[in-house]
Amino acid sequence: MKKNKYFFCFLIPVIIAPFLLAWGTYGHEHINKAAIMALPSPLLQFFYNHADFITTESTVPDLRKYTINDKPEFARHYIDLENFTNIQLPATFSELQKIYPDSFLQKNGILPWYIVEVMDKLTKAFKEKRKTEILFLTADLGHYIADAHMPLHTSVNHDGQFTNQKGIHSFWESQLPQLFGDDYNYYTGGAKYIADINAETWRIIYASNLLVDSLLIADKEVTKQFDGKNIYALDSSGAPLRNKFKTLVHSKAYAEAYNKKLNGMVEKQLRLAIAATSSFWYTAWVNAGKPDVGHLDAKELTTENAKQLKKDLKLWREGKLNGLDSEKEF
Repeated sequence: MKKNKYFFCFLIPVIIAPFLLAWGTYGHEHINKAAIMALPSPLLQFFYNHADFITTESTVPDLRKYTINDKPEFARHYIDLENFTNIQLPATFSELQKIYPDSFLQKNGILPWYIVEVMDKLTKAFKEKRKTEILFLTADLGHYIADAHMPLHTSVNHDGQFTNQKGIHSFWESQLPQLFGDDYNYYTGGAKYIADINAETWRIIYASNLLVDSLLIADKEVTKQFDGKNIYALDSSGAPLRNKFKTLVHSKAYAEAYNKKLNGMVEKQLRLAIAATSSFWYTAWVNAGKPDVGHLDAKELTTENAKQLKKDLKLWREGKLNGLDSEKEF
């Protein structure tokens, strides 16, 4: 596939705490890439022409937090559901701000409301056929939807810090996908129209939150099985191994035991994120009136990519993804 000529202004080397980088580079890139393949024509060809951009830019919302210290960005990636006491939460962010002060929202997160906001912006960009905005917002939206499918992004106990399980966040969302993701099935079927965006967003949030206790309990049970030993990998000197982010690396044996205990939870959530991301993109396009986006690219680019798209679609339908070499974090 031909790489499109965009200046990746945000993609500079940074040190990022991996437990804050939801799904890690591996997860986010695979989710956005697979979501492209689930789109129907004519969206599929247009998005495929820019698959490199949409895939690589999937991590930019996290980079914004650390490269330019964008304070408001942090709250857009999670919601601490336990701290929102209102049973009936408002549908719009403006209504939310009438109930909770900004200091509370910045501390406890605004993820579901921000997903809806980005959807509105993407729909507008489609209506106005603004190519650059469409591509940036598409990549961003995929990131936030992926975050919503990571259970610990919906809980105040986001890194197991209240249950003596610190480090479980990056272990669950980054190390496990990196270890076992090549065996995942990335075929999720085609994108579907979402009749009620707000309702679907909250359905995803609550469904993810229901998994928090299960993944924490599974970790506790596997730890008991290992009797507190061989939980972490060791370096050449026999000390606990840490990755480039200084995070402890779980041993392969422990990771395999925990992954088995989860009974496919990580793969299932990643697949749900793929299906949802593709459907949200498709819905924004439909709600914009199904504008013709094919003419936004040169015919030569589409012609050049058409043959490879056909090959990649075949692979995707077999559950595989082509052309991804995500940066290793563990």
